[in-house]
Amino acid sequence: MRTVVAVAGCALVLVASACGSTGSNSAATGPATNTPKPKVGVILPDTASSARWEDSDKPLLTSQLSFAGIDPDIQNAQGDEKRFAELADKMIAEKVNVLMITPLSTDGGAAVERKAKAAGIPVIDYDRISLGGTAEYYVSFNNIAVGQLQADGLLQCLGNKSGASIIEIEGASTDNNATQFHEGHEQVLKPRYDSGSLRLVASKSIDKWSPDIAAATFTQVLDANGGHVDGVLSANDGMAASIEAVLKQRNITVPVTGQDATLGGLQAVLRGTQCMTVYKPIDIEAEAASRLAIALATGRHGDADDLATGNTKDPKGNRDVKSVLLGPQSISKFDVQGLVAKGVVKTSELCAGDMAGFCSNAGIPVQ
Repeated sequence: MRTVVAVAGCALVLVASACGSTGSNSAATGPATNTPKPKVGVILPDTASSARWEDSDKPLLTSQLSFAGIDPDIQNAQGDEKRFAELADKMIAEKVNVLMITPLSTDGGAAVERKAKAAGIPVIDYDRISLGGTAEYYVSFNNIAVGQLQADGLLQCLGNKSGASIIEIEGASTDNNATQFHEGHEQVLKPRYDSGSLRLVASKSIDKWSPDIAAATFTQVLDANGGHVDGVLSANDGMAASIEAVLKQRNITVPVTGQDATLGGLQAVLRGTQCMTVYKPIDIEAEAASRLAIALATGRHGDADDLATGNTKDPKGNRDVKSVLLGPQSISKFDVQGLVAKGVVKTSELCAGDMAGFCSNAGIPVQ
């Protein structure tokens, strides 16, 4: 399987602490306690599409920013564009020093960024870019590579099955990440669809990445294909779980992909109901975004530019956005042990209850 390394490599020295430290205490020391703390406003997208936003991103960002003497105001839009805009308006009115957003849509993000720019507040697009926006910085992963890893994983799980029928369940059409994931899928799978070695049944975008909508859409496509499918390319673990539930009801066992390496996704990989997921080191992403925010909030724009060594093309805005782009990793059953060793997931949580046997079979010691 393909493993993609961070694009910025050791240029992320300020992000990953000399490319060797695993601790978070390398963050820049903040201002003295007798001076007002700079404030960073953060708006995360939802709690429904993935567990990562509240379980990982929020505590990581809170820890990094707070340690550096920054006052973090981290809110969640709960998948609501109106709430997203209202949270942004409030933060802008409070004159936060930096605004970090994960937009629900590119249009919604761009609208907020225009208001922030008018107020002189720098913006960081976190994980998702707002096409046509004005954010100065973007922190994310190589999303085309994520899609390639998912497609490669599906092919490996399918083996030599010729003419296999594939259903693609993609992310929200309003999310540029989903567009890039799909581009990665096509780079690997389209030649096979064109040659007939695989057959694309349908490719569907799922509004708000909703697992419920994903299950309903998958069911409709499956029924229209006579109840037959050989493999499912699901763009993330949350939708994969809902698809796996539909398959279980029908006693169908086929490869299903995922993304985010959530606890549920990793357990599904160990059970064999999901053939792979994609691990994106959210701790490194959160640290990179925090360091950018810290630099901007304390007036060190040069340091921010040193961190953002990459560029992302915004075709809608006809501009390049200074970026930190990190590398994803494909995770199959026997790769989960490596994530346990790194402390990404706790054995006590991963291997609880009936998961103990699956963990042992994958070489994960169970206490």
